[in-house]
Amino acid sequence: MNTTASILETVKKTIIEESKAIHKLTEFLTEEFAEAVLKIYETKGRLIVSGIGKSAIIAQKIVASLNSTGTPSLFLHAAEAVHGDLGMVQPEDIIICISKSGNSPEIKVLVPLLKRFGNILIGMTSDRNSFLGKESHYIMHAHVDREACPNNLAPTNSTTAQLVLGDALTVALMELRQFKSEDFAIYHPGGALGKKLLLRVADMLDTTHTPQVSPDASIKKVIMEISEKRLGVTAVIDNNKVIGIITDGDIRRMLNANDTFTHLTAQDIMTKNPKNIPSGTLVSEALSILENNSITQLMVIDNNEYKGVLHLHDILKEGIV
Repeated sequence: MNTTASILETVKKTIIEESKAIHKLTEFLTEEFAEAVLKIYETKGRLIVSGIGKSAIIAQKIVASLNSTGTPSLFLHAAEAVHGDLGMVQPEDIIICISKSGNSPEIKVLVPLLKRFGNILIGMTSDRNSFLGKESHYIMHAHVDREACPNNLAPTNSTTAQLVLGDALTVALMELRQFKSEDFAIYHPGGALGKKLLLRVADMLDTTHTPQVSPDASIKKVIMEISEKRLGVTAVIDNNKVIGIITDGDIRRMLNANDTFTHLTAQDIMTKNPKNIPSGTLVSEALSILENNSITQLMVIDNNEYKGVLHLHDILKEGIV
């Protein structure tokens, strides 16, 4: 028996079975799902998602997705609810209770308590005729015919179905809220994603090292300025305005073209009208400009005032790429 081939065959079979189970969910979608989404969208309260066992883990993931996309949510463990955690439920909150069977002992204890408070209850279950299915105001029908597990026991297809419906709920609410990337950034300020969406050039610009020379500066002065500021570039400033840029590449090309450079000045070798950006530009946008123009530095200029140099290496250090 080829062990590797057998393993791969099992993996492929599991993936195919779960994908079929997910696709079949569309057959169980009704207006009831949309009505439940609208109730969540319109509530002034929070969305509380509860479950037990593997469904509790799915509930936590759904809560995380909702919180990060503008729907205030809380996780309520079905077993802990009857030991004091019901105190988190407020009058205008809406509750989603997740259970494949809809008949687990914890669910049968919890559901009547939740309904006693008068909150809207949404059941996410595989069985509409279960206790949870019959007691819920709305159903998100996470039906699966069987599990991908060879013994039809371990939650596989069922938890995947719950996860997918949770994602569908999240995306539907995002569209209702017209949730944009700018909104997403507010809830994800940390890490590379947050930096990409929020960080602006002004936030990382080193204003203590602003290489600059006058148009009539000697080439020696230019080389010294580039070396001292260690950015591989210097701005050429005339009457407080940037009129050009000199890179270490310009220096190399000048040396290749001339046997002597004592007669040359900064304005003789500079590149006029250099690429520049205001300090309020998103760093991600600045990176695109650098990549599209195959350059490594950008002049930063606000209202004709030279602020400094943004280098590709600075962006790389921030981990945005």
